[in-house]
Amino acid sequence: MNTLIFALELVGMPAFAISGAALGMRKGMDLFGVVVLGLITSVGGGVIRDLTLGVTPPRTFSNPIYAAIAIAVSLLTFLIGRRHSPDLKRHRVWASALLITDSVGLGAFTVAGMNMAIELGHENAFLLVFVGVVTGVGGGVLRDVLAGERPYIFVKHVYATASLLGALVFLAVRAAAGFTWASLAGTAATVLLRSLSAHYRWNFPRARQEPEEDSPGPSGH
Repeated sequence: MNTLIFALELVGMPAFAISGAALGMRKGMDLFGVVVLGLITSVGGGVIRDLTLGVTPPRTFSNPIYAAIAIAVSLLTFLIGRRHSPDLKRHRVWASALLITDSVGLGAFTVAGMNMAIELGHENAFLLVFVGVVTGVGGGVLRDVLAGERPYIFVKHVYATASLLGALVFLAVRAAAGFTWASLAGTAATVLLRSLSAHYRWNFPRARQEPEEDSPGPSGH
């Protein structure tokens, strides 16, 4: 199963690195900021997963290939985006590519997190689902917080729900068809729901935003 986990992470890491680097560029960050944001988006969920499962140090630090891939992809995204930035911002293909890469990363990381937990001997369904979702959305939450954005999972297109669906599909298929098919099915389910929700703008109902009260001035009046 080590090979399967590694393969899924190799799919997810570049996808999330592109997502993080693209947000950094949209925020006007310099090269260092773009690379750091891409790196954290790519490896953040895995670090949270490993700490949850008691794997120390996290695999990101014990195997430098994870950070190396994320940094390389972030650099490439910066170079391409900086050269074509005005065109890319208006290009629907670029927007679609970002959606697809982010969806693939979400699905692959969700399944990889669950496989990692199973490899360590955990079989509790709640723990497996929790670890899978945290692995999938954790890097994106860190990305949004560092970029000064409201975390994407709370405001956009049932993002965490897509990860949750993928985790549940993984559990269901694993019992009947084994790890490989379960991993493929879980990833595909996540990507499908994520893509459909973005296309059709599905969202959960939102709370009404209360108007902010005037804060007292320096004099206390």
